[in-house]
Amino acid sequence: MARPLLQEQVLPLLAAANNHGDLDVKLSSLRQAKDVLLSADPSQAAKVFPYLIDLQSSPEILLRKYLIQVIEDIATKPMEHTSILLPVLFASLRDSSSLVVKQTIISGTHIFCGLLEELSMQFHRRGLVERSHEELWTWMIKFKDAVFCALFEAVPVGIRLLALKFLETYILLFTPDATDSEKFTSEASTKFRKAVNISWIVGHHSFMDPAALISDANRTVGILLDLLHSASSLPGSLTISVVNSSTA
Repeated sequence: MARPLLQEQVLPLLAAANNHGDLDVKLSSLRQAKDVLLSADPSQAAKVFPYLIDLQSSPEILLRKYLIQVIEDIATKPMEHTSILLPVLFASLRDSSSLVVKQTIISGTHIFCGLLEELSMQFHRRGLVERSHEELWTWMIKFKDAVFCALFEAVPVGIRLLALKFLETYILLFTPDATDSEKFTSEASTKFRKAVNISWIVGHHSFMDPAALISDANRTVGILLDLLHSASSLPGSLTISVVNSSTA
């Protein structure tokens, strides 16, 4: 009975978000649908995800932007089959609106950091991670590569600034901190997101090799230095961000 009930609640809301003529109603309907999905049984919520994905083709920029925020909220919860939604992030990196692209990078950064946090905690607690999180991690590595490419494309400065910030975050996450491995306590877990670092993950795992990630972070530092060397050809705000990132 749970499945029909959930669909009866969510599908009319998603239909209103997609088809109603008033933007405020569209956004309100999507917000209500999100709240229902977040409180629903994860396996049942996943049945509705394909209908949620349909909203990425909406002509309304603000609705597409809010859809990315909804995906972020869902992806940062322990919910099954969330990887179904992540291709929307890739498509949205190529959205015609810079507002949507910027929100995609912001939300993708939050998902990336939150997922690494969750993986690290699962490794420490059980020595393994859930299969659904492995799939999410594979998608987020692809997302990382796509965002990095934006640094070298003819896109608005605001998008490149956020891509650069993502690059900086990636370097910090995967540059080992010798003191981090000694900091994992139950008291610290509430502040884990600020402290999360590759040092929390010990050993080689089938889908995540810390040594390879550290090596990639070092390579990414090289990309940052290359950008710094070409700073004279970059817009002023981007040059400042490159310098700040290189000294972080």
